[in-house]
Amino acid sequence: MTKDRSLVQIALYAALIAALGFMPAFSIPFLSGVPITAQSLGVMLAGVMLGPVRGSLAVILFLFLVALGMPLLAGGRGGLAVFYGPSAGFLIGWVLGAFVAGSVMKATGERNVLFSAALSAVIGGIGAVYLIGIPGLSILAGLPLDKAALGSLVYIPGDLIKVAITAVVAQTVARGMPSALLSRA
Repeated sequence: MTKDRSLVQIALYAALIAALGFMPAFSIPFLSGVPITAQSLGVMLAGVMLGPVRGSLAVILFLFLVALGMPLLAGGRGGLAVFYGPSAGFLIGWVLGAFVAGSVMKATGERNVLFSAALSAVIGGIGAVYLIGIPGLSILAGLPLDKAALGSLVYIPGDLIKVAITAVVAQTVARGMPSALLSRA
């Protein structure tokens, strides 16, 4: 794997996360406006497809562009202010989520790609992201931790759909072009 190719793949997945931000988002009022977006699908795919290091670097690149003010988050949000809002913990959790998803995918290298990708996306893309996101929501929105956790359950059905999409994409890519599944290289 050349350094140039790795950089292109990192940039490609950062762009994918950004593109998924153009899909309409909607906020849930009782959760202080944390939006439901498709961007966490890109985070899951980055970790599962690129592996822990490249996947988390893709998310870091995306968040760096957001911090610079590019309106890449769902709803056209960007700038440093988003890192002080109620969804900041989830944004930071995306980095850990991609890393964990890539690590689980790598660790389950002997297993079926569909199963490994689904497991990786659940543990990294949901578990790790919520591990940072829920306490962040609690702190930044002034909600009790249990209320923030309970309110976050509304996101689980959509996240499980994203897990299924991630698993199917990973399996399809592994069948057609196994070398593109870098988490298994």
